[in-house]
Amino acid sequence: MRHARPSLTLLAIALLAACQSQPVAQSPSSTSSGAPDADITANLVAAEASAAADAAAASATLDTVRVRQQADARVRAEYGRPMPSAAAAPPPPAAMKMNAGYVALQSPGFVSPSEPANTERYAARDDNPVHRVGEQPVSTFSIDVDTGSYSNVRRMLRDGVRPPADAVRAEEFINYFDYHHPAPANRDTPFRVTTELAAAPWNGKRQILMVGIKGYDVPKATLPPANLVFLIDTSGSMDSPDKLPLLKQAFAQLVPQLRSQDRVSMVVYAGSAGLVLPPTPGDHHDEILGALDHLQAGGSTNGGDGIRLAYAMARQAFVKDGVNRVILATDGDFNVGTVDQGALETLVGDQRKSGIALTTLGFGQGNYNDAMAERLADVGDGNHAYIDTLQEARKVLVEEMQSTLLTIARDVKIQIEFNPAYVSEYRLIGYENRLLKREDFANDKVDAGDIGAGHEVTALYEITPTGSGADRLPPLRYGQAGSNTASASRGVAGGEIAHLQLRYKPPGQDASRLIATPIRADALSPKPSEGFRFATAVAAYADLLRGGQHIDNWSWAQVLAAARGAEGADRFGLRREFTGMVEQARQLASAQATDTPAIAAGE
Repeated sequence: MRHARPSLTLLAIALLAACQSQPVAQSPSSTSSGAPDADITANLVAAEASAAADAAAASATLDTVRVRQQADARVRAEYGRPMPSAAAAPPPPAAMKMNAGYVALQSPGFVSPSEPANTERYAARDDNPVHRVGEQPVSTFSIDVDTGSYSNVRRMLRDGVRPPADAVRAEEFINYFDYHHPAPANRDTPFRVTTELAAAPWNGKRQILMVGIKGYDVPKATLPPANLVFLIDTSGSMDSPDKLPLLKQAFAQLVPQLRSQDRVSMVVYAGSAGLVLPPTPGDHHDEILGALDHLQAGGSTNGGDGIRLAYAMARQAFVKDGVNRVILATDGDFNVGTVDQGALETLVGDQRKSGIALTTLGFGQGNYNDAMAERLADVGDGNHAYIDTLQEARKVLVEEMQSTLLTIARDVKIQIEFNPAYVSEYRLIGYENRLLKREDFANDKVDAGDIGAGHEVTALYEITPTGSGADRLPPLRYGQAGSNTASASRGVAGGEIAHLQLRYKPPGQDASRLIATPIRADALSPKPSEGFRFATAVAAYADLLRGGQHIDNWSWAQVLAAARGAEGADRFGLRREFTGMVEQARQLASAQATDTPAIAAGE
């Protein structure tokens, strides 16, 4: 309540004057010492000085706000200007700011009153446990091609803070990179499944099974017509250079890729939802860019109404046998209207069944709702990415546009049965929120992840060979329960350590197709591929960020050395950037070892 300070100052002066003009009867002791009058006078003078300081601080704050608004206006005005580089070195530990629910490193339990409250939200998750093959030989999960967790964590590290464990999703770290899995020979099968087996780098007695899926690619010019609805959050929380200004520049990179057969609509939402651009031919680039350039942030966030209007536009311009997709760009701060996540999921799920997918793009910090953005994309048969730089925007919206937009296989599920004769234990790395029940694999009513044109999907299992002595679970008192002796015998005869099955639906079809392949023990490679070595380094890095519970005594330095040794042909410099992130995280972890812990749980 800074506006009350001048009144308080006048009151203090009046009281001081009254004390000086109206003598008060005093006791002998007070007369002799004069201490009470001196204390009152000192306190009033201090109050007046404090009020003056507050007034000056308020003026300085207003000046700062004006400067910030002017800077933001310049960013918005300079339409094509790249955002400032985010690659600056992080500040020293003592200056690190609080972010994403962390404990500030400046002082335990201290939060600066000038810092806005951080309300970022991440879905809580526990790492997949180790399973005994004799008890649970079958592992089933849905594929995932999201990458938002990786770029969001990159943003935090560049800001000089260690991310909360729940912000780290190992499968999204792994799938951020291309491992050059072989593509299918033709389009009769939309993708090809390959496996690689080698020793685990952190424990030579265990092994890593890498499962790779590669979809067939298509030239951008041959993509089917696209009906895209840009659903853009223009609420007051988006008024920051890393939010709406970056969002506008990000979408501006996609616009030149649009063609005459495409249709683009633009819906915005703040306190209420509005139609900025009705369905417009994609080659009307100036019209689309003009609508984008005029967006301004302000108001509260009525995301529910915005989503409903966006789907209405998508239905109006629906393209049969084409791409129909809503692209939601937001910091996820839904605070009015339909805010219940369950209700939003139901709305998005219903529209998915009608052939309209949802992609979510996250922006900004401080109030980023990762949990909602990721979940809505999963329910909407889309993918979730986080845009922290213009380079990331180009990666997602230009370089990977065909895979983002064109789905070539729906409801893709993987199921692996391990042979207890060869494998005693296994652990799936990541995919915690993609696990399926065993019976869901053959149930075509159960939704799963989709694969786009040219997409790669990578999954890693850590397995413990039978008799290796590297088991993590204590032996059962009465032996292995539930082992399938007949199945194990067949596997031993064929040298199979596991049997992999994959189900998918071709676009527009409701019945799934099955691909099955055995994984043989003699497939163990003494010299794993470059892609394998880099993928395991990424998995270990994600584990260290979450507390390092599953990679034995492997250290940051060993992860860094492994990643550097597997950089290979790094066309866009993403692997080199990764090694820099490992170094940043190592420095933060080292600083926290002697300072305040900076770990916060998601919600």
